[in-house]
Amino acid sequence: QVQLAESGGGSVQVGGSLTLTCAATGYIYSGYCMAWFRRAPGKKREGVAAVDADGVTAYADSVKGRFTVSRVIANHTLYLQINSANPQDEARYYCAADWCPAKGAASMASWTRILLTDDYTYWGQGTQVTVSI
Repeated sequence: QVQLAESGGGSVQVGGSLTLTCAATGYIYSGYCMAWFRRAPGKKREGVAAVDADGVTAYADSVKGRFTVSRVIANHTLYLQINSANPQDEARYYCAADWCPAKGAASMASWTRILLTDDYTYWGQGTQVTVSI
C-alpha cells in the first residue's frame, strides 16, 4: 500500500515562490509515474506537472516556465517548485502516483495529456496554496 503526504503549502504573494513536497511511504516502484494536481474552489481537478519513470517531465500550459517538478527516487519524494505565483495558482494541491502507462510511440503532447489525466491510483490528502496580492 502506498501512502502520499503533501506538505509545504501556505500563503505566497503574487510573484513569489513556494516549494511543495510529497513524501511517499510504502513501496514506490521505479516504474511509477508521479504527478501534481490541483483543485480550486468551484473548478474540477486539473493536472499541473508530472514526471515519468525515465525522468521525463510534463507540464500544463498554465504553469509551464513557472513550475518545476522533480523527483528523488531514493527517498520516494516528489517536489513542486512554484515560481512567479499568480492568483490562478491558488488551489489545493494533490500528489498522485501509479504505474506508468505504456508510452509506445506517443508524442510529447500525447504523453503530457496522459500523465496529467487524473486516473492515478494513489493520492495524498492535499496541501493548500493561497496566493495573496
